[in-house]
Amino acid sequence: MWRALASNMLTVLAVGLFLLAGVILWGKSQYTAQGPLDEAICLQVKSGSNMTRVSRDLEASGAVSSGAMFRISARYSEKATQLKAGSYLVKEGASMEEIIDQITRGGASSCGTEIVYRIGVNRLLLEVRELDPATEQFVELVEFDPSEGEAPAVYAEKRAERDTRYRLAMAEGVTSWQVVEGLKAWDVLAGEVDELPREGLLAPDSYDVTVGMERAALLAQMQEKQELRINAAWEARVDGLPLQSREEMLILASIIEKETGVPEERRQVASVFVNRLDRGMRLQTDPTVIYGITKGKGVLGRGLRQSELRGVTPWNTYVIEGLPPTPIANPGLASLEAAVNPDTTDYVFFVADGSGGHAFAETLDEHNRNVAKWRAIEAQQQGN
Repeated sequence: MWRALASNMLTVLAVGLFLLAGVILWGKSQYTAQGPLDEAICLQVKSGSNMTRVSRDLEASGAVSSGAMFRISARYSEKATQLKAGSYLVKEGASMEEIIDQITRGGASSCGTEIVYRIGVNRLLLEVRELDPATEQFVELVEFDPSEGEAPAVYAEKRAERDTRYRLAMAEGVTSWQVVEGLKAWDVLAGEVDELPREGLLAPDSYDVTVGMERAALLAQMQEKQELRINAAWEARVDGLPLQSREEMLILASIIEKETGVPEERRQVASVFVNRLDRGMRLQTDPTVIYGITKGKGVLGRGLRQSELRGVTPWNTYVIEGLPPTPIANPGLASLEAAVNPDTTDYVFFVADGSGGHAFAETLDEHNRNVAKWRAIEAQQQGN
């Protein structure tokens, strides 16, 4: 009798172990299998939340078929206590494994609201936008110039949300004064700026920002990135350039940056200035004249006068020989690269062509014809 009972118990145990192994294997397959979500969603994990609340939200949105299975999977993966607050883009068909990894790894939020502060050459602009999970494209809620009166209510609303992300976008060709004044105007940042960074030493780029970040720390990031770019560009320079130092390269790059907004033209513009330097010709570039007037503090906002073109300043390249003494703006990476690797041309002139770009010329006669074409385009534009 005891033998039969023991045999039956062993059989039951074996069956139980077999079933348990099957359940474990099934659970593992469910953990890694494609999820039921048929359209991406933005999952918000609030500070102080837990896996139970998150699993219910996921089940309600159709991202997981079973909230209980999700919680078990989180415990099985030993990540149940590692939840990180934030907004997460959960993509179509995301597995439980992928979702758990997302919400426990943390890092920058991948969806939700983003506030972008743009420091441009002509204006400041604040954009409040949200990611549409279905298209993975940002939808603009509002944009405004923070220097022009009170901010829209939606800006304050989104500023109050803890998972809102912040980013600063610095345009190529802005001056250091414009950057510092722009940082002073943004209420997200803190701290004073004791000294204006030298012209040209701030890297135009996009920077992640946190509420309360020190302005000086952000400027230090910009300077560190620009220093790396300057060194890399100088090391990659071609032979035979009429540039004696990194500083001269930076000055030339800043002039290239201010002369053209067409990426494909940068190396052509660089070739004009390199050719002029090689031939002992004055650079005769308007942006240097403008910098001599404004010292980088704002935009001139009008055309240059003949008296200003003839006026003597250290930056007026219609008057001085060679390069001006300092950069005239903060050049981007592409302009730095163009300065040390210009196109091989015989161009020594260029003028606007009416399309946003420039017409280049090797001789004065050719240049004069291009200028005449541009004057006719200007006259037509003014008459319309």
